[in-house]
Amino acid sequence: MLSTHKELAHKLSQLERKIEKHDEKIKLIFDAIRQLMIPPEPKRKRIGFIQEKEE
Repeated sequence: MLSTHKELAHKLSQLERKIEKHDEKIKLIFDAIRQLMIPPEPKRKRIGFIQEKEE
């Protein structure tokens, strides 16, 4: 019975480590998505006249 508890504890710790790695990766994905959701700054319109080049 003790060996069963040790095996179960070992498998549980392995599962916890695996989930931690996935949590980190999922957090990175959400951070990337949030960055993509930020709207770009609008381009400023230039004030004044544009002089055409003479050829």
